[in-house]
Amino acid sequence: MRLNAYLARTGVASRRGADELIKTGRVRVNGVRGELNTFVKEGDVVDLDGRLLVPQKLAYVLLHKPAGVVTTASDPHGRPTVVGLVEHESRVVPVGRLDADTTGALLLTNDGDLAHRLAHPRYEVEKVYEADVEGEPWDEALARLADGIELDDGVTAPAHVRRLGSSRVELSIHEGRKHQVKRMLEAVGHPVRRLHRSRYAGLTVEGLEPGAWRELGPGEVDSLRQAILRSR
Repeated sequence: MRLNAYLARTGVASRRGADELIKTGRVRVNGVRGELNTFVKEGDVVDLDGRLLVPQKLAYVLLHKPAGVVTTASDPHGRPTVVGLVEHESRVVPVGRLDADTTGALLLTNDGDLAHRLAHPRYEVEKVYEADVEGEPWDEALARLADGIELDDGVTAPAHVRRLGSSRVELSIHEGRKHQVKRMLEAVGHPVRRLHRSRYAGLTVEGLEPGAWRELGPGEVDSLRQAILRSR
């Protein structure tokens, strides 16, 4: 395991924060100063400023993210964060992001390898959104969304689209561009008024009130890993 991933597993910092700790010479592996390319093997002794570091137990949490909460571990503006909502003994961080005003399914974990793969477009993890929009989208607009929309960062992959009501649509995508669903709907003339992620990688927030969270079961974790293997 790379040293920054090991530090993240101990809960002392994110991978990016761990890189800074390593660069400043505060981390040692078996008594030798760690480097960014250092790998930690079973039995190695890792310390930070002389304090022994031990990895935390892997944890997987599903949160029903409420509106007004940012998808970060901390916020310089003092806004509530998803990490602050999840009072877990292990340090878990969100997989990907949801806008502050977007609600719904959000996975948090300290399993860095799984999180990286789930967030990578290569693995085509399904994300399902329900959007209340301005106006009433006609079949032509839905067909454009299904075929792919030209955005300023390229054409989106085809989406599965269905109408849920006169001004409500469901989009299933596997990309993760910034504000993607909002930009897609605005491009077809129907800006989003409310956005909710109803499903992420097969996980739903059914039974969870906004702001509530639960641990994933072993079967759910296995399903996440199998979904990634099937996408390779």
